[in-house]
Amino acid sequence: MSIAKGEKAGILGSVKRGYRGVMGELKKVHWPSKKEIAAYTLVVVVAVLIVAAGIWVVDAGISYVMNMLIGR
Repeated sequence: MSIAKGEKAGILGSVKRGYRGVMGELKKVHWPSKKEIAAYTLVVVVAVLIVAAGIWVVDAGISYVMNMLIGR
């Protein structure tokens, strides 16, 4: 990596180049719209609820079987 003319060498120059690089990459990112964010959030919440319900059913089933085996 070469240093551009007039740009400071050393730690401050490195920080400046790094910041410019990060900002350049952030401009290339496709940011979702508010509508997309709401849809994705809904999908995640529904998926979490389904997984939680599945874990609850398995836990209740195992508890029931264990209670039957132990005799409580």
